[in-house]
Amino acid sequence: MAHPAPQNVQRGKEPINLAPRKPRILLAACGSVAAMKFAVICKSFSDRAEVKAVATRASLRYIDIASFPKDVDLYTDEHEWSCGGQVGGDNVLHIELQRWADLMVIAPLTANTLAKIAGGICDNLLTCIVRAWDYSKPMFFAPGMNTFMWKSPLTDKHLTTVDELGVSFIFGNKSMAEPSQIRSSVMLFLQSRPLPLN
Repeated sequence: MAHPAPQNVQRGKEPINLAPRKPRILLAACGSVAAMKFAVICKSFSDRAEVKAVATRASLRYIDIASFPKDVDLYTDEHEWSCGGQVGGDNVLHIELQRWADLMVIAPLTANTLAKIAGGICDNLLTCIVRAWDYSKPMFFAPGMNTFMWKSPLTDKHLTTVDELGVSFIFGNKSMAEPSQIRSSVMLFLQSRPLPLN
């Protein structure tokens, strides 16, 4: 008779859990009208992953906080500037979030934030996380900008610079990719390259 695999192994006093944990996904939104879909994106990941979210000040104009998933913590610039960061302190939010996350997804990514990232500017919580990111961990960008900005030669330059960091892009058809496409792209990546879940 077959026996189920043990979930815990007892060694000494501390049990060791053999069940893999869920991936930790940090989702972020910039100030594009496509940020109206951010709550849906967060909800689509929350059944298969631990999710935390970051919203820029401009994105909050489009995000429906009332429909935001209750199990997803949402961080803004106000949290960054109010939670420590004293000299000698360890409670620097952008560092804690980048340490916590297994991967990051920015959806939508605006032309403004793309330009900041390409130039190394870190003037808000999101760009501070990106600047401090450990690029051995995956990062995905789902651009959401109007056609004129997308076709700008400056956008090409910024995309080339960011591409050198090893960022993966999820492109939609003339607008930000749909939440289902963003989710499936990330989950396929996780199936093909499982993260070291320690």
